[in-house]
Amino acid sequence: MPQPGSRFVAQMEDILDVYQRPYDADYPQVCLDEIQKALRATPRGSLPLEPGQPKREDHEYERHGKCSLFLAVEPLAGFRRVWVSAQRTKLDFAQVLKELVDEVYPTAKKIVLVTDNLNIHHAACLYERFTPLEARRIANKIEWHYTPVHASWLNMAECELSALRRQSLKSRLPDMETVTARAKAWQEERNQKQVGIDWRFTTEDARIKLKRLYPIVKVQ
Repeated sequence: MPQPGSRFVAQMEDILDVYQRPYDADYPQVCLDEIQKALRATPRGSLPLEPGQPKREDHEYERHGKCSLFLAVEPLAGFRRVWVSAQRTKLDFAQVLKELVDEVYPTAKKIVLVTDNLNIHHAACLYERFTPLEARRIANKIEWHYTPVHASWLNMAECELSALRRQSLKSRLPDMETVTARAKAWQEERNQKQVGIDWRFTTEDARIKLKRLYPIVKVQ
């Protein structure tokens, strides 16, 4: 891992400054990330229930490939949206961006978007899926902010994906339809409760607790 430097610090402070902005419906702050889920079927089903034991599955399973889950979360509003896709390509990500702009936040002036540096996380993906006119229209509605390399923990979508894994995707799921149903039920329950993320790590905290990551400047 390369030693962090000025670029790392600049991107980190940019993200932390975004998180300090107050809620604004015209400029929603949205964190976006994705995970993959292996699809596994259990041919012999569950094992017989016994007193004092949780539900158990037979150890034998069948592989059915995998699927991807894209998740966008607006921490200040306690809102999230999950998309389930067969793949995780630039074209899939472009479609997520279009729906984010046109369906999830159609009245927003601009979406303040936080993502990591994965190669598909770029406005260029829009031009591979849509016409130049449409791609530019979507891109103009997004204000991009990237987490530094090796610091995806700064993306709050990772917190929400961790909750999704633990609460809804731990067991074997045989197909995309089942994954979609689980994710939708989880999404609706969390949105109904307006579960937000209380982010407290600020730029001032970083300059103290992560001082070792900052370049040493010698004043002459």
